[in-house]
Amino acid sequence: MTFKLLAVTAASLALAAAGCDNNNSTSASGGAPETTKEAAKAAGDNTIAAGLDKNSRFAQAAKAAGLDGTLGGPEPYTVLVPNDAAFAKAQGAIADPSKPENRAELTRVLTLHILPGMVLADDLSKAIDNGKGKALIQTMGGETLTATKDGGKIVLTDGSGGTATIVEADQKRSNGVVQGIDAVLTPSSQGSPKK
Repeated sequence: MTFKLLAVTAASLALAAAGCDNNNSTSASGGAPETTKEAAKAAGDNTIAAGLDKNSRFAQAAKAAGLDGTLGGPEPYTVLVPNDAAFAKAQGAIADPSKPENRAELTRVLTLHILPGMVLADDLSKAIDNGKGKALIQTMGGETLTATKDGGKIVLTDGSGGTATIVEADQKRSNGVVQGIDAVLTPSSQGSPKK
């Protein structure tokens, strides 16, 4: 299985990056094992879950949604982690992740922040350049984020039109990479995955 990073031109141009998605697509490169070895060497045994500040709002939300085990597992992931200031502005299920009735929506929001495979900021930058200014990124939640640049910074736009900027890039872990962002992304209002 692979993760697809789609660069948009007049016609869509697909780029494959290491990882997996729920669509069982085929890979254009066999880079997943090597990329994971590089990340493991850089991070030692420190997984994404282990590397998160346990007191951070993202770590608490991931635990409440039951995603902490996934983020501690062997698969390579890229996790877009909003800072605590971003969580303070969030509304809905993400604002109170401890309520059991919020778990489904919380999981939907958090899986929008998880990308299959290891996607470095440089990968996103190249995809944006190759896509003449934007790239589409498939998330674990089945939705699509649009990546663009603004003044040299990578900006991600969700299906609801909200934006987040990568402010702390490429925190390598043994099972992937964390990209720190400055806002909580939200799924599209339709409630169904975007294709």
